[in-house]
Amino acid sequence: MSEKSIAPTKSLNWQSDHSVNNSIEGNLSGITEENTSTKPANQLGSGLLGWYAICSTESLEDGNLYFFSMYNEPLVLYRDKDSRARCIKDMCPHRGASFQGGVLKEGEIVCPYHGGRFSADGDCTNLDRITCQHIVDSNYNNYAKKIHLYQYPCVEKNGYLYIYYTGRAKTNLQDFEIKSSLDNLDPENYGFKTDEYAYEEVCVDFKCDWARIIENHLDILHIFWIHGDTIPDKDVNKEVITSFNQKIKRDGRHIESKYNYKSKDLGEFITLKFLPPGRVCIYKGTPETARYIQVLDHIPLAKNRARVIVRHYRKFLKNKLLTNLVLFKQLQHRIYYRIFSEDYLVLKTQTFNEQMGYIQKDNVKLLGEDKMIQYYWDWYKSSLNKDRPWELHPTTENTNSIYLDKPMDYPPENTKLVDTNNRSIILNLLLRLLFPIGLIVLVL
Repeated sequence: MSEKSIAPTKSLNWQSDHSVNNSIEGNLSGITEENTSTKPANQLGSGLLGWYAICSTESLEDGNLYFFSMYNEPLVLYRDKDSRARCIKDMCPHRGASFQGGVLKEGEIVCPYHGGRFSADGDCTNLDRITCQHIVDSNYNNYAKKIHLYQYPCVEKNGYLYIYYTGRAKTNLQDFEIKSSLDNLDPENYGFKTDEYAYEEVCVDFKCDWARIIENHLDILHIFWIHGDTIPDKDVNKEVITSFNQKIKRDGRHIESKYNYKSKDLGEFITLKFLPPGRVCIYKGTPETARYIQVLDHIPLAKNRARVIVRHYRKFLKNKLLTNLVLFKQLQHRIYYRIFSEDYLVLKTQTFNEQMGYIQKDNVKLLGEDKMIQYYWDWYKSSLNKDRPWELHPTTENTNSIYLDKPMDYPPENTKLVDTNNRSIILNLLLRLLFPIGLIVLVL
């Protein structure tokens, strides 16, 4: 694996106030910078192509096929007979059919069109190549052995399944040149020890621009307004909006923004870390002492379609029996779904305004507090021009819409899980109420 070098650290400090109404250019006088790097400030070590977390380990059970897409390209995750995670292009190389409707048999993925069975075993000695072992009938065995699936590198780590996405799937994993390290995405390399926490996880789906969702999660100040009545935190609501001192640090791996209360006695409010291309970490307090941490992974499924894996780590209520008793998981999920629903209208309208060309430099004025947002967009636009991921698998008005027509699975776009979760809360509360009543009846 070849790794890009890490640029020297760059730190930035300035005083910010929520009452600032000037554009970002008018706030630069309060900034002091220390820069030992000659590399342009917007150049992180990773671009838009590279490692992405796609789903959790629990989402990919043996025997299941997990369909998704990246930048319009349809893909499939599954486990082979040795439970190794595989990521392949959702296209059988025999006649170009999808594996939707297919099955896994003893770790071999089977095409539903002609029964082509694909495996890295049999006469194939290269386990990094997935070869067809049989197609139609035994007369085609020799022909089948010349057919290989197109795939991407897939790694399982810390309960996540990652793929190394380049937009150009290959039949042999050994042909990939890995240009960025998966360690750059590991929160444990930024002061966070996962074994000290329990967590809850949800997935959310949006019909809007992927990059806008990341911007939203880097904008910590909007939570006072949009989510002030939803987030169960006395420090977050419209009545307690305060001013912060902000410190931004950048190096080749990430952008970090720390928000400290101006009163030294109160310490740090929150830390944000953007780990390109798609991970955001939010620490309540310092990374070393935070009682809870959110890790959000953003997946660009297609134009106007994105998925986010939200994992909420906590140092409290770690006992599973107790959390089940108080319905902690269900109640947390209800909060998550409501929070992302509150963001959804903003994200959809921002996407529309962006695509209409309304969001231009002369029309949108950033504040001093938005400096991290500016750094993120500098990186994104630079990477977009360099990597051009949407041009790798472009669609036109004549492109069949089969994959876009497939319903999105998660809230806020699909409310099915919201309804299921709410029914679960009501049912469990009724059972907890009926249990002592039943005991009383038995005693009497």
